[in-house]
Amino acid sequence: MKLNIVLVEPEIPQNTGNIARTCAAIGAKLHLVYPLGFSISEKAVKRAGLDYWDKLEIEEHLSFEKFLEKYKPEENNMFFVTTKGKHVYSEPKYEEMEEVFALFGKETKGLPEDILLKYIDKTIRIPMRPTLRSLNLANSVAIVAYDIVRHQHFDGLEELSGYFDTRLNAVRK
Repeated sequence: MKLNIVLVEPEIPQNTGNIARTCAAIGAKLHLVYPLGFSISEKAVKRAGLDYWDKLEIEEHLSFEKFLEKYKPEENNMFFVTTKGKHVYSEPKYEEMEEVFALFGKETKGLPEDILLKYIDKTIRIPMRPTLRSLNLANSVAIVAYDIVRHQHFDGLEELSGYFDTRLNAVRK
């Protein structure tokens, strides 16, 4: 399965850097939808993403409208992540999908409400206490992205490390 993480107008460079690192770790493609609240050449973005930028596939889009023209929600497995989502993020049967798009809005406003209303059946949320506003964007991306790859049994990702087996064997000798 191909996973696409879409950040619509992200504002905080450290969040985008952390999300880039998560995408690199799981092999997800990162889509950045302009306008951004920073330059992707900024030191804060690079520092948060560490040395993972060259291990990452990034596609940039001039606007949200342009993104939606290229990747039509009606033709793709597209999920709009919002605190107001109709479904819990773990409900979709991702394992039956060849490609998935998970869209996240800007830190201060989320995704546009007209889009959420238009695609209400494709909205997902992370459950949390009702008295809180939202989670950090990078944390939200990590929760949703790792659940999607979990549905695929972490296909293509290293599941077990042989490090401790090797160390234990050396100690036992």
